[in-house]
This record gives sequence, C-alpha cells and structure tokens, in this order.
Amino acid sequence: VQLQASGGGLVQAGGSLRLSCVASGRTFSSYIVAWFRQVSGKEREFVGACTESGRSIDYGDSVKGRFTIARDNAKNTVYLQMNSLKSEDTAVYHCAAAARFVYEGAGYDYWGQGTQVTVSS
Repeated sequence: VQLQASGGGLVQAGGSLRLSCVASGRTFSSYIVAWFRQVSGKEREFVGACTESGRSIDYGDSVKGRFTIARDNAKNTVYLQMNSLKSEDTAVYHCAAAARFVYEGAGYDYWGQGTQVTVSS
C-alpha cells in the first residue's frame, strides 16, 4: 500500500488543521493506520492510530483531547483533526500502515512522505 499525507501548513497557536492520509491499493481496509510526528534531532513520536474499521483509536498522551483520528475506507483515507494547536505540535507528520496495532514506528511497514505542520506562538 502507498500512502500520501497532506494538509500541513502554518497556523497560529490555538488554531486547527486537518491532515489527510490517502492510500492506494485495494487492501487499505486491512491495515492499522497511524500518525507519527518528528522534529529534527528528536525521536519520532506516536500521535495516534486506528484499527482497520476505525472503531478503535488510541492517542499519544501529548495530543489526547485535542487531536482526533477518523477513517473513511470508502475513500481510502485517514484524517487527523488537530485542534487547540500548540507551538510544541510543530513537526513533520507522517502516516504509516501496519498489520498489527503497535505504538512504535518500527512496527509499521508502509510510510507516506511527511507533511510539515508549523504552529506559531
């Protein structure tokens, strides 16, 4: 499966952005899809992930209550709605797919290119 993330940009603190992860391939609905983010020089951070159906979702502690993941298998797309953005949310955001629900990036087999999110304070 091939993934492409988009929707990043520059936003003021307190604002919102919605990222999209569009997949190609007929087996998209068979994969766990996750969002990770990374700041240059820092470790990759788990943002959230959803199961194949999208019914079960978990988030990293730093984004709980502010970010929401939604999945539309008919459109081969997973969304990351980011609200109440903070300067510390600035990062390159990647989506990834895996056969199992794991929290570590090493467990994901497929990655999209990143999309930059910059939050100005």
